[in-house]
Amino acid sequence: MLIFRRFIPFVQPHLTRMLIGGLLVMGVAAVNLALLRLAGILWDVITVQHDGTRMTELIGIFLGLVVVQGLCSMGHSYLTAWVSQRIVADFRRHLFAHLQTLDMSFFARRRTGELLSRLMNDVGVIQTVMTETPIDSAKQLVTFVGGIAFLLTMNWRLCLLILVLLPLLVFVAKMFGRRLKTLSTSLHDHTAALSTSAEEVISGIRIVKSFVQTKREQARFSTQIDDTLQVTMHRAGIMALFIPVISLLTFSVAAAVIWYGGRQVIEGTVTPGDLFAFVLFAGILIGPFSSAARVFTQVKEAQGAMQRVFEILDVEPDIQDRPGAEVLATVEGHVRFEQVGFAYDARSPVLTQLSFDAKPGEVIAFVGPTGAGKTTIINLIHRFYDPTEGRITIDGRNLRDVGVESWYRHLALVPQETILFGGTILDNIRYGRLQASETEVEEASKAAHAHEFIIGLPDGYRTIVGEKGINLSGGQRQRIAIARAILKNPRILLLDEATSSLDSESERLVQEALERLMRGRTTFIVAHRLSTIQRADRILVLDKGVIVEDGTHAQLMERKGLYHYLYTIRLNEPAV
Repeated sequence: MLIFRRFIPFVQPHLTRMLIGGLLVMGVAAVNLALLRLAGILWDVITVQHDGTRMTELIGIFLGLVVVQGLCSMGHSYLTAWVSQRIVADFRRHLFAHLQTLDMSFFARRRTGELLSRLMNDVGVIQTVMTETPIDSAKQLVTFVGGIAFLLTMNWRLCLLILVLLPLLVFVAKMFGRRLKTLSTSLHDHTAALSTSAEEVISGIRIVKSFVQTKREQARFSTQIDDTLQVTMHRAGIMALFIPVISLLTFSVAAAVIWYGGRQVIEGTVTPGDLFAFVLFAGILIGPFSSAARVFTQVKEAQGAMQRVFEILDVEPDIQDRPGAEVLATVEGHVRFEQVGFAYDARSPVLTQLSFDAKPGEVIAFVGPTGAGKTTIINLIHRFYDPTEGRITIDGRNLRDVGVESWYRHLALVPQETILFGGTILDNIRYGRLQASETEVEEASKAAHAHEFIIGLPDGYRTIVGEKGINLSGGQRQRIAIARAILKNPRILLLDEATSSLDSESERLVQEALERLMRGRTTFIVAHRLSTIQRADRILVLDKGVIVEDGTHAQLMERKGLYHYLYTIRLNEPAV
C-alpha cells in the first residue's frame, strides 16, 4: 500500500467531491436495497393479501424511490467523471513536467515509446483504481452490509448459506491475483515495446523505405504483436477461468437458497414475498463478491503501473540548481574550461584534462575527426551534462553554481539535427522568444535569409511545418532554426553543424547572417565544412578528447599538422 499512498497528494485536492460522489453512490445502493425489500412486500400484497389500495401506495413509493435513485446515480456519475479526469490530468502534468527536468543522459537510456506508454497507458490504469474503484467499492460495501443486514433479519439460516462462500472467494481471488499481477506487468512491458517499435518505424519511414526494409519491419512488428498476443491470451485465459469460478460459487449458494427457502414456503414458515425478496437480495450480493474479485485484480494491475510510473518520478536529475545557485541577470561571455574530463560511460573517456579560454565576443571553432569530442564540448557548455572532472566557468563563476534556467536564457543553440515542432512557421521561430511580435519574427527571418522562401509558401508564416518539419526541406528547416536563435538574441551562441543541411548558395546566405549574429557575442562552432570556420578567432583541433592544435586558420595551415590534413582532404570534397 506504500506505493498507493504516494498518489494521495493528487487525490487530496478533489477529496470533497470524491466524498460527495461516494455518498451519492452509497445512496444509490441504499435505495436499491429498499426497492428490493419493497418488491418482496409488494409481492405478498398482490399474491397473498390481495389489497389493491395498499398495492397502489407501495407502487407510488416504489416510483418515488426510483426517481431518487436516478438523481443520485446522475450526480455520482458526473462527479466521478469530473474527479477522475482532473486527477489523471494533474498527474500527467506532473509526470510530464518531471520528464522535462531530467537530463540528457536519462533520455539517452530510454526509448520514446516506452516513456509515452508510461505517460498515457499506465496513468490510465492508475486513474481507474484511485478514483473509480474507491467510489464503486463504497457502493458495493453498502450493498453488502445492507444486504446481509436484511437477510439476517429475514432468515438467519438462509443468510449463513451465503456467508459460507466468503472465505472461499477470498482464497480464490488471492490465488488468481498473484498470477494476474505478473501477467499484467508483462503485458504493459510488451505494449510499451510495441509502441516504441511503431514510433521508431513511423519516425524513420524514409530510411525504412529507402533501404527497402518494409518487410523486415513488418515481420519484426508482427513478431512483437505475436508475443504481446501470447501474454494477452494467457491473461485472458486466467480471467476467463477466474470470473466463472467466482460466479459458480455464488450461483451455487443462490441455488441452495432457493431450494432451502422453497421448502420453507411449502411448509408455510416463510411467505412467498419474503422468499422472493430473499432471492433478490442473494442475487444482488453477487455484485459485491464479483466486484471484490475485480477490484483485487485491478489493484494488482495498478501496482505494476504505479511501479513503472514512480520509477520515473524517483529519478533525480543530475543537472539541477544547487542550494543558493546564482541567477544570472547579465553575462559577459567569458567561458573557461579548466582540466575538464568527461565520459558518457566511465569505461570510455570522451574528453581528458581539456583546458581553453574563450573571451567575451570571441569566436571559437572546434575541429577534429569523428568522435573527437566536439559536440560533447557544446553539450558541456550548454550544461546538458556536467564534467566528470575539472570545472567550467562563466565570467569566473563555476557553472555548477549558476541557476540552470538563468544560464539557458543567455544561450542559443542551432543543433546539427534541426528540431521543429508541429505547428506553424511563426510558432517555431517565436519559440526563441514567445512574446516577440510578428514584425520581430520577420526581421529575424530576414536576417537568417528565411523570409523569402516563407512568404513564397501558400500560407506564409502560418504554414504548418508538419511533424518534425517534414513539409520543409532540410535547408529551410535549418534557416528557421537559425531565425529562432537570432530572435532569442543570445549572449552566447552554440552552432553545431549549423550549415550542414544547406546547399552552397543557402550556406553563403546563412553564413552572412551568422556573421552578423556572431558579432559581439561569444560563439562556439562545430562544423564539418572547414570553410565555415576559417574566419574564427581561434580554432581548437581535437583528437581523442585532447586539444592537439590551437591557432588561427593561417597559423594551423603553416604547421601542416592534423588541421592541415583535414582541411586538405575536405577542400577536395565535391561541393554540395
